[in-house]
Amino acid sequence: MSNVYDILMERGFIEQATHEDEIRELLGKESVTFYVGFDPTADSLHVGHFIQVMVMMHMQKAGHKPIALVGGGTAMVGDPSGKTEMRKMLTEADIDHNATSLKHQISKYLDLDGEKGYAANNKDWLKGLQYIDFIRDIGKHFSVNRMLTAECFKSRLEKGLSFLEFNYMLMQSYDFLELNRKYNCKLEMGGNDQWSNILGGVDLVRREEKKQVYGLTFKLLTTSEGKKMGKTESGAVWIDPDKTSPFELYQYLRNIDDADVENTLALLTFLPMDEVRRLGSLEGSEINKAKEILAFEFTKIVHGEEEAKKAEKAAKALFSGGVDMSNVPSTDMDKSIFEAGIGLLGLMTDLGLTSSNGEARRLVKQGGVSVNDKQITDFRKEITIEDFEDGKLMIRKGKKKYHQVKI
Repeated sequence: MSNVYDILMERGFIEQATHEDEIRELLGKESVTFYVGFDPTADSLHVGHFIQVMVMMHMQKAGHKPIALVGGGTAMVGDPSGKTEMRKMLTEADIDHNATSLKHQISKYLDLDGEKGYAANNKDWLKGLQYIDFIRDIGKHFSVNRMLTAECFKSRLEKGLSFLEFNYMLMQSYDFLELNRKYNCKLEMGGNDQWSNILGGVDLVRREEKKQVYGLTFKLLTTSEGKKMGKTESGAVWIDPDKTSPFELYQYLRNIDDADVENTLALLTFLPMDEVRRLGSLEGSEINKAKEILAFEFTKIVHGEEEAKKAEKAAKALFSGGVDMSNVPSTDMDKSIFEAGIGLLGLMTDLGLTSSNGEARRLVKQGGVSVNDKQITDFRKEITIEDFEDGKLMIRKGKKKYHQVKI
């Protein structure tokens, strides 16, 4: 039986570990309860977050017990890690709604039945904390000097770090202590931007409970140039099919750079590593086959096999000039808008095809925009009722991005 630590290592997940040999040994000899935190700043995960879910799925398959911790309490403070400025504050009702949605979403991929795994919300213990008791019991273990050397705070010091954010490390560390007491949780895992907070938790459990616990971070999902993946011109690529359709998710992965194929296959699919390396080494137009496999496999994990097949079919139909439009994103709009006429540039921006009218204008000038398969060269073009065929209009951006408007 292979050790899940080796699997995660071979697939390229692991970035840093507090005690590499001990963690590997522990994961080889017992069923370990571990936790990963999710920040409820939105009501869906995006592709970048899914790395964490993949790690948890690998761990659960190997017999370990995940705790998916939603940060309903910490979100009221805002996590400064990896951010250059303070986050905008959400209302408590928004945070609660997001936390419930995330818990529901994560439960699709992991068994969180209370035996094989758990779902928790740190609001349950953070909200009722008495400030003076907390500062006396927990705050005494934290050295401000040492906290200021932490990467997550260093970058904020230039712009100003609020006391609110300074508390975040104490609260996240307290989560580990709470989960250790409640579930005997021995391992905290998170994205590489969480390293300082994880070290805080490992240290706090050692001081309070006199127990050795462990921390592990994994790589963020980035391109070969180091840019975060999971973002497009029109925003994040979401896991929620109402925010990003299975077709759009498929297309996003189908169109990644050649250089990113192998790494993304290793991180976002369960294909054996021999197959990942074989697909990653394909060259020329052959690499497109690997991208199709990646897009299909990941869409299947997220949305199930049937949706993945539909997305694949729609993508192939588009590519071969066919017209299977069932999975192309579409927007219903009021007929009256087009009776008056609307500028193409504004329409593209409204539909999320472009982030600004300036970007749309550039695309038109470069010949990158078609309406109903006719290339548009005049950026002043108005879209009117006459442009619709059977109440439908197709806008194409570049070679592969389509959006249908229905009235």
